Amino acid sequence: MIKRFLIAFVLLAVVCGGLVYFNIFRNQAIENFFATMQQPALPVQTVTAEPASWQPGIEAIGTVSAVRGVDLAVEAGGVVREVNFTSNDAIEEGTVLVQIDDQIEQSNLIAARANLTLAEQTLARAQQLRTRGVSAESSLEEAEANAQAAQSEIASLNATLSQKALEAPFSGTIGIPQVEAGQYVTTGTVVATLQDLSRMRVDFSVPEQQRSQLQIGQTIRVGTENGSFDYSGTIVGIEPRIDPATRLVSIRAEVENTEEALNPGQFARVRVELPEEPDVIALPQTAIVSSLYGDFVYVVREASEEQEQAAEQAAEQAEEMPEAAAAAPAPAEDAGPTMEARQVFVTTGRRNGSLVEIAEGLSAGDIVVSAGQNRLSNGALVTIDKSESPLNRGNPQTAEQVAQ
Repeated sequence: MIKRFLIAFVLLAVVCGGLVYFNIFRNQAIENFFATMQQPALPVQTVTAEPASWQPGIEAIGTVSAVRGVDLAVEAGGVVREVNFTSNDAIEEGTVLVQIDDQIEQSNLIAARANLTLAEQTLARAQQLRTRGVSAESSLEEAEANAQAAQSEIASLNATLSQKALEAPFSGTIGIPQVEAGQYVTTGTVVATLQDLSRMRVDFSVPEQQRSQLQIGQTIRVGTENGSFDYSGTIVGIEPRIDPATRLVSIRAEVENTEEALNPGQFARVRVELPEEPDVIALPQTAIVSSLYGDFVYVVREASEEQEQAAEQAAEQAEEMPEAAAAAPAPAEDAGPTMEARQVFVTTGRRNGSLVEIAEGLSAGDIVVSAGQNRLSNGALVTIDKSESPLNRGNPQTAEQVAQ
């Protein structure tokens, strides 16, 4: 009985040990396979570094205002009798917008005209009597003074009446009325805003270091929050004094607003166009990788025959192993030959839209990875994916066109 028990125990130990050894051997074999397996070529998208014309510029943030825009206020107090406009009306120059009650002044004007008529008649008689020599010189002088006083009284009343009528100083678009008929207003009460939207000005500031690059008449581009620079204008004023608190220089430019898409008070992005520079290498910002050691790019070069064979074997092994096939990236439909990606540190310079100037590190003709570099390492094998980049969808503009 004991002998049978020992035999069964030994057989059970052998079977269990074999299962344990098999699992350990299998796991070790899988680990060795993945440790020594060559990574398949990764699909990337590239751009060729070529010298092109570079349009440098100075970018700033500005505020839009109308060249002719004012807040209209009454010059004399009183009760509002008429409001002759509504919001957003197109107003012509000289249009009476608000009429203040002027009945007292009109009555005084009638009396002043009667006094003027009497004074002129008195002056005429005094002149006739003086001509005949039957009147004193003082009587004629008194009559002349009375006539002039009457004329001055009428001129004063006419000026008061003109202050009771608020007229548009120029043609433009009127804003929301701030007063109503029957309301009592005092001198200086704002009635509405009047803005001529045909031509706008943009006020912005630049650092004092860039002051020497600006001059009157220089071209600027103006854009809004949508990101595109749709409007063109010129610099009309440069503040001669630099703000000692901020070290900024105030600049004023004027822009044609033919479609009236710009509005006073609006946020504006300004770009001052500087002289064009030839033979500048620029890359999309997506091609630049930043690290603690500096900025770098991946330059694609031809791979050796051994590397190409290793990449082909890796692809075949990845297809045979389910785990590796799931982890490996899908090959691109338009993929080219296998190539090698090398890490190259670069010195970046100015920026223009989506492009970055490369001051050092690249030569003309270098093929640089512009998409897919987040999975790369130095010496990784890649294939160039010639399909359309997601960054370019809906934007057919090329890099050279952006630079220009």
